[in-house]
Amino acid sequence: MDAVDRRIIGLLLEDADRTYAQLGREVSLSAAAVHERVRRLRASGVIRRTTIEVDADAIGRPVLAFVLVDTEGWVKQTLFDASAADPRIEEAHSVAGSSNFLLKVRVGDPDELEDVLHDLYRVDGVVRTRTIMVLRRGFERGVGPPAEPS
Repeated sequence: MDAVDRRIIGLLLEDADRTYAQLGREVSLSAAAVHERVRRLRASGVIRRTTIEVDADAIGRPVLAFVLVDTEGWVKQTLFDASAADPRIEEAHSVAGSSNFLLKVRVGDPDELEDVLHDLYRVDGVVRTRTIMVLRRGFERGVGPPAEPS
């Protein structure tokens, strides 16, 4: 990956709807050359997918919470599978520290959050949860463009 690839990735992160011609103008390459670079970035797994960003408030999911989950036994895949099946759980991570897992949950109201927590306790091995409800989001950012090598 060179500086041009990093620049293309940065531009796509800003707006994935850009055409190859638009990208080409930004990086001083032809549309065909940019297309080939993007194809290679996809084939290598650097670009996994092209997607959109949705405003959670606009679709009725204004409540954001992080849930720490404590378990007994090795239930990682079971918890990941249960989390992936629930669209209200946006992320699931196995973590080090006082808890075993961290979940990012986005719901419509506190009652729906309670439903998510109730469902988590149905997963074999889950023994405790601790919930951190977000009062106000400062900012959210996905993965940024790759840094220049040192």
